[in-house]
Amino acid sequence: MNNKEINLIEALNVLEKEKDISKESLFEAIESNLIVAYKNNFNKADNVSVNIDRETGEFHIYSQKTVVDEVKDPVTEISLEEARKMKGSYELGDVVNVEIESKDFSRIATQSAKNGILQKIREEERKSLFEKYNEKKNDIVTGIVQRISGRNISINLGKVDTVLVEKEQAPGEYFRPTERIKLYITDVVDNGKGPRITVSRTHPGLVKRLFEQEVAEIQDGTVEIKSIAREAGSRTKMAVLSHDEDVDAVGACVGMNGARVNEVVDELRNEKIDIVNWSDNPAILIENALSPSKVVAVLADPDNKEALVVVPDFQLSLAIGKEGQNARLAAKLTGFKIDIKSESQAKQEGIQYVFNEEDYYDGEYYDDEYYDDEYYDDEYYDDEYDAEYDAEYDAEYDDEEDSSEE
Repeated sequence: MNNKEINLIEALNVLEKEKDISKESLFEAIESNLIVAYKNNFNKADNVSVNIDRETGEFHIYSQKTVVDEVKDPVTEISLEEARKMKGSYELGDVVNVEIESKDFSRIATQSAKNGILQKIREEERKSLFEKYNEKKNDIVTGIVQRISGRNISINLGKVDTVLVEKEQAPGEYFRPTERIKLYITDVVDNGKGPRITVSRTHPGLVKRLFEQEVAEIQDGTVEIKSIAREAGSRTKMAVLSHDEDVDAVGACVGMNGARVNEVVDELRNEKIDIVNWSDNPAILIENALSPSKVVAVLADPDNKEALVVVPDFQLSLAIGKEGQNARLAAKLTGFKIDIKSESQAKQEGIQYVFNEEDYYDGEYYDDEYYDDEYYDDEYYDDEYDAEYDAEYDAEYDDEEDSSEE
């Protein structure tokens, strides 16, 4: 094995490692392009074969020629005399494999073969990149901010670049060049020049994947994320279910002293996250989804996906949330159109409902936590919501698409 053959194997090993290109596909590309070079040189390739040793890199080009008395086409025929110089037993009509030296090719033929091999390498690299990132579709990748052009941000993902467009950025998020950020891949398209990757910081899937990375119980299937509703940059509601009665789904996602949920919150730049228990009972699920507000009664219609919710008078503002956000996210999370009324409104409209008075009036509502925690500060408690519930509220969120992930 000479130095050229050693260099060939080393070069193919480097290409396979650095560009994720199969070495076998490169061998095939070299073989096919040597045949093309032969054809360009001799105007015929039907009778040629190329063999490359995969271990040593040694290659041979053979032209199959028929033994004849008189040679009329030297590309496909060989005289009996010449054939017997190679092997004395050859007879007329036999087919002889005559080795062709690549140095006999013209410069044009050689250049054509080289270009063909380089083209194959580029194609295989594009194919490899597409397959690599297509496997990451609906998953998280880490990128490095390259430059900011207006509101669009150029991101390097390692071997390819992408652009985080303005509509896929959460309101209030700002990035600096060289900063590392996590992105959710929503689509990968092969445009002939390499993969075009669409990334997002607003997709609910980003929240889901972040929790899957942080929570071991989600990774092993003990806890399942059933639904997510998100208004990026502001608040997310997530419903979780435990498949083990000894494991608290919400507690697993929150973590010791909030360690797990705080990791996600930090990555989302302090976006608030409500984690509630999932239930197959629509009424219970809706009640949980409206957290932190307490609920007096839920009248759910599963067939029409509608629900009437009654809350204490002084918690109507909390149930609706600032600009209707709490109720809107609860509707997205559950898939129900939710109409929220205070107890006074329900009585005025003659709405009949049943509730356990002991459950709702044992002082639980008047616990300080509902006045002092983050949910009952100025952000959620606004005097404008002390007025009658706005009849236009339903229309505000009814048409919102359900952003939960199956």
